Amino acid sequence: MSFKKLAIAVCAFLLPISPIGPTGMDMAMANVNAGGVQSPAQAKTDQPKPPEIERITAEELKAKLTKNEPVTIIDVRATDSYIGSNSKIKGAIHLKSRRLRTRLAFPPLKDVPRDRVVVTYCACPDDGTSVRAAQVLLEAGFKNVRALKGGWQAWLKVGGQVESKPKIM
Repeated sequence: MSFKKLAIAVCAFLLPISPIGPTGMDMAMANVNAGGVQSPAQAKTDQPKPPEIERITAEELKAKLTKNEPVTIIDVRATDSYIGSNSKIKGAIHLKSRRLRTRLAFPPLKDVPRDRVVVTYCACPDDGTSVRAAQVLLEAGFKNVRALKGGWQAWLKVGGQVESKPKIM
């Protein structure tokens, strides 16, 4: 929106034309919308929805690992959750979720085949961080990405394999 259109909209909002007719804001917004600017309601419906992220249960993941199926597991737990724990899912790669996009260009993620099963997990009650990480991976061209339903707590409940975290020196 240009400064001129913004100024017209603000002035029109503050100074109604008449108490009976349309307000200046109505007229200004009609003018702005005629210029191709979408209202927030229109913008929401026009934007494509991100793909629905498939979930995998802890039991399903445990079965895949027991059968030695090739699976890449990415731990995107928040720093405090990760530090507060002594372990992680066996073989998992821990990354800060906000750095995932950048880390895709470097080993070990750079070397992961795009058609391999990739599972993300976090410790969020609604799996929010792992779902967002899965969306980033799908956008980067990975074909078979899933978020672990129930995350870290679900994995511990089913007695899934864990390993000690690497020691930081």
